[in-house]
Amino acid sequence: MSGPTVRLPRSDGTVAEHRLGEPGAFTRPDGPLTSRTAYAAAHVVADPFGDNTPGAPVDVDWEATLAFRRHLWSYGLGVADAMDTAQRGMGMPWSTTAELIRRSAAEAQACGGLLACGAGTDQAPADLASTDEVLAAYLEQIEVVEGAGANVIIMASRQLARVARSAEDYAKVYARLLEQVSRPVVLHWLGPMFDPALAGYWGSAQLTEATDTVLQVIADHSAKVDGIKVSMLDEAHEVDMRRRLPDGVRLYTGDDFNYPSLVRGDGESYSHALLGIFDAIAPAASTALQALDRGDLATYDRLLEPTVALSRHLFGTPTYYYKTGIVFLAWLAGHQQGFRMVGGLESSRSPVHLAEVFRLADAAGLLPDPELAAGRMRTYLSTVGVAQ
Repeated sequence: MSGPTVRLPRSDGTVAEHRLGEPGAFTRPDGPLTSRTAYAAAHVVADPFGDNTPGAPVDVDWEATLAFRRHLWSYGLGVADAMDTAQRGMGMPWSTTAELIRRSAAEAQACGGLLACGAGTDQAPADLASTDEVLAAYLEQIEVVEGAGANVIIMASRQLARVARSAEDYAKVYARLLEQVSRPVVLHWLGPMFDPALAGYWGSAQLTEATDTVLQVIADHSAKVDGIKVSMLDEAHEVDMRRRLPDGVRLYTGDDFNYPSLVRGDGESYSHALLGIFDAIAPAASTALQALDRGDLATYDRLLEPTVALSRHLFGTPTYYYKTGIVFLAWLAGHQQGFRMVGGLESSRSPVHLAEVFRLADAAGLLPDPELAAGRMRTYLSTVGVAQ
């Protein structure tokens, strides 16, 4: 049976007809995933009737936001909430983020879902003057996350990147944080391709020196570190780093370019996952991880291989706008009623870019209702001048 068609714009100024294929044959697990710990960094759903324009107060569709988290949990994935995928630092204020943490934590407890939430310093003024002020801001957010019953992800801090003068300043702040958390946390090293304000994190622009610093922090406090999420888009660096971690400390890949091979491993070591792309490819990712649990590497490779082109496109430069494509796919897949984002960020990718998102998602079998997806794509393209 042939699928619906959509006329898609291309970068050369032409339009080509695209016929949709069949959705992928993805399955939900019967029990927990066992071979890897895998989190999907989840987006928030903006209220389609809210203002949500640049500078306006944030208006979240809480019902759809929590329903999407239940979708991720139903596939056996953990949810990493209040992260950059949820527009931290790009429109989501701390007041709304704190509410997101509390609501997601209550939902996780109700359905038994694995949840970890980001704690940062974004509620504090951008011009903090000292590392002590940064520490106090971190502890305020950690208290909210722990108080809600969620696990903590200590996010990279723009304020710390601005006020720290040396690797020792980073080591001091993180040591004091890790001494005060109530249970092991996930650290987060977010590269400047995701947030340019984080260049030189850990006290050096040299990757080797920065890595040595964070590894020493982890070694000194390994009992308080569940793992570290590394989002540097450098496969060789991640493999080397995970081999140097203390026993029992996980490396969670945040590499949205090379995740299949990093999670698969090389026979000596492997990465766990904490990925923004898992928001968009949850059914494929879960089914692939179920195959990995069975030792079926061929199926694992087959399911994830077509998602890589999609992920690399979504996370193409400027990488920090990847969220737009993530939300666009959630709309196409029927998880939300409108293609709107906090702060008007839906305008941050071009129609040609989003047309390629549509084509690549279809190639990976990630549009569960082709008729719905085609109808929504035609509607969107008509509004930007592509006749259907």
